[in-house]
Amino acid sequence: MKLAFYIAKRYFFSKKKHNAINIISGISVCGVSLATIALVCTLSVFNGFQDMVAHFFTAFDPEIKIISRKGKVFDERDSLLLSIYNNPSISTYSKTLEDKAVVEYNGRQTVAVIKGVDEQFNKVNAIDSVLYGNQDFILEDPIVQYGIMGIELVSVLGTGIKFIDPLKVHAPKRLSRVNMANPATSFNTEYLYSSGTVFEVNQQPYDGQYIIAPLSFARNLFQYNHEVSALELKLKRGKSVDRVIKQLRKELGPDFIVQNRNEQQEDVFKIMEVEKLISYFFLTFILIIASFNIIGSLSMLILDKKSDVKTLQNLGASPRLIAAIFLMEGRLITLFGAITGIFIGLLLCFIQIKFGILSLNSMGNSFVVDAYPVSVHFIDILLILITVIVVGFVATWYPVRYFTKRLIKQNSN
Repeated sequence: MKLAFYIAKRYFFSKKKHNAINIISGISVCGVSLATIALVCTLSVFNGFQDMVAHFFTAFDPEIKIISRKGKVFDERDSLLLSIYNNPSISTYSKTLEDKAVVEYNGRQTVAVIKGVDEQFNKVNAIDSVLYGNQDFILEDPIVQYGIMGIELVSVLGTGIKFIDPLKVHAPKRLSRVNMANPATSFNTEYLYSSGTVFEVNQQPYDGQYIIAPLSFARNLFQYNHEVSALELKLKRGKSVDRVIKQLRKELGPDFIVQNRNEQQEDVFKIMEVEKLISYFFLTFILIIASFNIIGSLSMLILDKKSDVKTLQNLGASPRLIAAIFLMEGRLITLFGAITGIFIGLLLCFIQIKFGILSLNSMGNSFVVDAYPVSVHFIDILLILITVIVVGFVATWYPVRYFTKRLIKQNSN
């Protein structure tokens, strides 16, 4: 194997008899490098967008969320939940109750999600970072109750950030039948006033549908006493989310679902993962096409080294050793192209992270970030390296096996 590597290395770096072989060998390395660069940059950009979306959801979603497996609500006094209230790993928790209701303002109506929260809500997430207007997280005072709307919902209802007239919020009475003679009596109606604050998460499901209100308001509107739809938890610094979730799932049993942030937005992240996977397979296909240059390069090299093969045979080299030399040559082309491509790809990612060369606002369109977000994950780099090596090694196997066998047979005759 050492002899095969030594000879292959000499072939790789030495000048060939025919200049065309040098050119094709260079093209082979460049083809592998470019495909590798494309893989590194594309997957890193997908990671960047994924991290960006996760950051947006961080403002609204807690580290851990507990919901009922059966039904929309559960009793906050459930004995199983005592383990949460007394858990030393949990810094604070918030009780929330959310459901859909009809919201009306000056003749305009729309369906919105009313999320009733307690006074701990802004301590379990980063909601304060996405507030605009007065920027104070105030939900009630001794006289009135306030609602904090998403910025898109403000536009739909035409309220403006600060409005004087209250929002009318209607929800069907949960414990009574619909009165067909007078349907209006089948709805509860509550009023929310403006605190001069709105939120903007840059995610339509929240900005266009949610209103944050006091928990007591939501309970009155939807006719609940001690029920909540979720418990939202924030862990103490340094505590492992995965470890705490595993512990809570064991303590709460099958009646409750314990979710991390990714599981709370499972559909969004699953779509992004599928898009990333499709891009990976598409670029791997391009890599396979680029590897045909390796096949051509090796085929011409074997023919170019016809006399060397004959000399090695006369010196007693086995067919296996001769095949190993050219296999090693193909592997050197693949490895050199892969390492060069990963290095250049990481360099381009670093430049984009540092200087934001590729701008998202260059066409005059407004976007939530100025430049393409990039995030390099070690597991992706490892996957790319393995993919390039496997594709390159497979591409070298057939031509080497075919041409060396044919050449040895010709020399024997």
